[in-house]
Amino acid sequence: MGNDHKTMIFSTEKGIVALDSPVKLKILEILKNGTRCFDDIVEQSGKAKSTISVHLDDLEKLNLILEKTYTEDKRKKYFILNSICLACSEPPLREQYYKHLDTVKISGFNGDSFMKHIFHTIRFGMEAYGFNPKPIMKRLGMDMGTKIGNEFDTDNYYDIMTKLSLFWKANKLGNMTVDRREEAEILITDCYHCSKMPNVGKTLCSMDEGLIEGVFSSCLDIQCNVKETECYGTGYDHCKFVIEEK
Repeated sequence: MGNDHKTMIFSTEKGIVALDSPVKLKILEILKNGTRCFDDIVEQSGKAKSTISVHLDDLEKLNLILEKTYTEDKRKKYFILNSICLACSEPPLREQYYKHLDTVKISGFNGDSFMKHIFHTIRFGMEAYGFNPKPIMKRLGMDMGTKIGNEFDTDNYYDIMTKLSLFWKANKLGNMTVDRREEAEILITDCYHCSKMPNVGKTLCSMDEGLIEGVFSSCLDIQCNVKETECYGTGYDHCKFVIEEK
């Protein structure tokens, strides 16, 4: 699979199918607009009849399309979609995903944490293939943060901040500093998660949002909302999280 290929994920009655064939994706794009006969698909794809015939056969075997015949002329065939597109890969994150894969293969030999690279590969791989991992990553972070907060054994705001900063440093998650003005703000530099990411136009630390939110909610016994407003992924040299009481 080449790095420059687009990948799309489809749901069928028989399961999930991932495709990166440009010709097959073109055929599915044509059928997205409605039923098409064989000649229409050949004309719109710009490919030879023999090529389209092979790809149509493959798509039918994958249960992505259905082949039908016209009632008035059984010799003529038409094709319809038999699947739903779930996700489409994003080129900027796809590029980073392949870089993480290259790093994984040498991580165990250069002193880097292999487990950290596994996490990065899974996290960015999901997004590279078009899935939005943010909601579930934040939910998992909140679950972990709640457990961590229970161990802090304090309901003092500044004690929580201090213990959270020490926890972040001890576990090599980055360097956390706290600034409280009109609302609580946490800055993290050298973020384990995204400090090596380029500007991809989106915040990336949804699990950290959940971790911080879970800690404060459990310690203070209130509902907090934590939102990352600045990130390495949006072109900053730090990650910033704002804490608000719901």
